[in-house]
Amino acid sequence: MKPNRFRQVVQEGRIPLGTMVWEFGTRGMPKILEAAGVDFVLIDMEHSTFDGERVADLLALLKATPIAPFVRVPQRLYHFLARAMDAGALGAMVANVETPEQAREIVEAVKYAPMGHRGVGLGSAHTDFVVPDPATYFREANENTTVIAMIESPVGLKNAGAIAAVPGVDVLWVGHFDLTQAMGIPAEFHHPDFLDAIRTVIAAARKHGKVAAINPSTPEQAEEWIAAGFRAISWGNDTTIYRNALSSAIQTLRRRVATGTA
Repeated sequence: MKPNRFRQVVQEGRIPLGTMVWEFGTRGMPKILEAAGVDFVLIDMEHSTFDGERVADLLALLKATPIAPFVRVPQRLYHFLARAMDAGALGAMVANVETPEQAREIVEAVKYAPMGHRGVGLGSAHTDFVVPDPATYFREANENTTVIAMIESPVGLKNAGAIAAVPGVDVLWVGHFDLTQAMGIPAEFHHPDFLDAIRTVIAAARKHGKVAAINPSTPEQAEEWIAAGFRAISWGNDTTIYRNALSSAIQTLRRRVATGTA
């Protein structure tokens, strides 16, 4: 199997850095991400128009890079999770996980027996169209894949410890916009209740040897959240990164044009 760079970086005691793709699903994007030096990428199906074929294309192209590809599926349904894994994903992210029972369902869809109930379809994209030794592959696949449970509601927050305790769950990911909205404090990321919430998630992850992760969009957020104890960071998404960079450049050009220094 392709090594999971996210897991490797965590095992080395470092913080894996990634980003999310939900608009620019082009053939060049994987090599652009490699040139940028990211460790992992989240291909989003929850808020994008990406279908299974587009996701499969991106996963195939990402095989030419060392980046760990994960897919955020639309719902925690077996056919979304297992198909993403069979297309070559090295992990799956699921939004709004609220109970340990839901977390176990996700693990069971992503992992082979004895950890789960993922169906066997060897010789397809996830094994590079060759049939590996089954027993060896099942063991390596279970060890190499990453399960990311998003905490995005007060119920999920209350159960963060129980979710983190589920074998096979690797990451507790704070969906900060959804969580603050559900808490009645939308986008108030310095509200005492939100600060308590992230401390709760970080503590739950630490207690059970899991990774706490989040998706900042400004350097200030990143610094604050790394200092708070998050140990995996995804930087924004493709559209915000492009828009912000272009907007900054255009504003600079307009100032120069206005002063006649362009």
